[in-house]
Amino acid sequence: MAKDFSKLFQHGTLATLVPGLFDGTFPVGDLLKKGDTGIGTAAGLGGEMVVLDGTAYLVKSDGQIDILPDDTLVPFATVHFDKTDQVGEKVMDLAENDLGEKIFSKRSLQNVFFAVKITGQFKHVKTRAVAAQTRPYPTLSQVADEQAVFEENESQGTVIGYFSPELFQGMASAGFHLHYLNDDHSLGGHLLDFKVSEGTLTIQPFESVEQHFPLDNDEFMGHDFELGEMDSQIRHSES
Repeated sequence: MAKDFSKLFQHGTLATLVPGLFDGTFPVGDLLKKGDTGIGTAAGLGGEMVVLDGTAYLVKSDGQIDILPDDTLVPFATVHFDKTDQVGEKVMDLAENDLGEKIFSKRSLQNVFFAVKITGQFKHVKTRAVAAQTRPYPTLSQVADEQAVFEENESQGTVIGYFSPELFQGMASAGFHLHYLNDDHSLGGHLLDFKVSEGTLTIQPFESVEQHFPLDNDEFMGHDFELGEMDSQIRHSES
């Protein structure tokens, strides 16, 4: 089957995690058939997932980074097929706070989903990973208040993630949602801050999004989501 570089695939929604629906509902092996690059988490919210070159890595709260077997179940993940023949833009001294201006000053992409990939040398990166949870699960914002933070200077690695339009808050996290993995796989996680010394920035917009739901999960199918607090909890959890 030919790879579709114009489509984004997502299993679950970020809104599903907000009230604490952390059970795994989709196997990594099936996820990797939908894309070779992306981000997500694992069952029980047991870390930050980074998918690169067809391999799913999980950054745990103790700093350990594992390769996830195909039968690992995930509650939420987003992947795509990386268009490796794209010519990226060289960037220098680019800070996280300047990423949006860097992209949107040249491209009208604020109303579409697109992938962000930055490879190169980073002056500084700061990441976090949440600890694995057990039932009864807390809410997503409660988990976010207890997270391990990692930092590294002069790091060589890859930023991967997505921009989601404000219109789709809840399906995903509106704005940028980025993860990081260094080249020797000793540090990674959900990005809190970074500064690129010298690297390459590539943007991959998507014409369509395939949203996959866990229809065989009774908890998801019967849950009454409180949309009123969803936005504030997502923004708190992703900051």
